[in-house]
Parts: sequence; structure tokens; C-alpha cells
Amino acid sequence: QVQLVESGGGLVQPGGSLRLSCAASGRIFNVYVMGWYRQSPGKQRELVATITRGGKTVYRGADSVKDRFTISRDNAKNTVYLQMDSLKPEDTAVYYCKATIAIEIMGEMTDYWGQGTQVTVSS
Repeated sequence: QVQLVESGGGLVQPGGSLRLSCAASGRIFNVYVMGWYRQSPGKQRELVATITRGGKTVYRGADSVKDRFTISRDNAKNTVYLQMDSLKPEDTAVYYCKATIAIEIMGEMTDYWGQGTQVTVSS
């Protein structure tokens, strides 16, 4: 069984920073793409950023996310991070981690989600 455990959310003032972490554990052969998504009340879940095992990144094109957020990962720890700087009230959302994982050699890849962590940007 695979688990994704997120941490690092909380309340921060506009212009502040937070660093989210997400660690994958359990029966894992390989972790491929890892990423962060977010969902605000009344809105659909949206992509924030993804990163491949080799370090190739993709960022959300809107909301200047690429200029303010940095995704990174530690393959040895099966952990992905999201450094969020210059936070704005519109960044307020539940942030979810997703990982594409194979649990055995030559096994199929499956998407797993974390439970979500709340990020609130408010003065």
C-alpha cells in the first residue's frame, strides 16, 4: 500500500513564504512524476507544478506561479517540495500532492493523492 503524506501548510500573511513537503511511502518500486495541485472553494482542482524523476518541471501558466513557486524533489527520499514565496490571498487553497508510482518492476503506473494541506494567505 502506498501513502502520500503532506506537511507544511498553514496561515501566512500576504508576501510571506511557506514550504510544502510530500513524502511517498509503502510498497514502491519507482516514483515517476510528482506534483502539486490546489483547490479553492467552489473551484475545480488545478495544476500548480509537476516534476519528473529527472528534474523536468512544468508550472501553472497563470497567476505568476512560475515566478513565485519552486518545485523540487529528493528521489532518495521519494519526497517532493513546493517552495512558495510572495504569497497572495488568491493562493489560498487546499494543496494536494500527486505521485505516479509503480509498485513493482514492470508494473503499471498508478496515480496516488495525498490528503491535502490547507494554505491560507491573509492579513
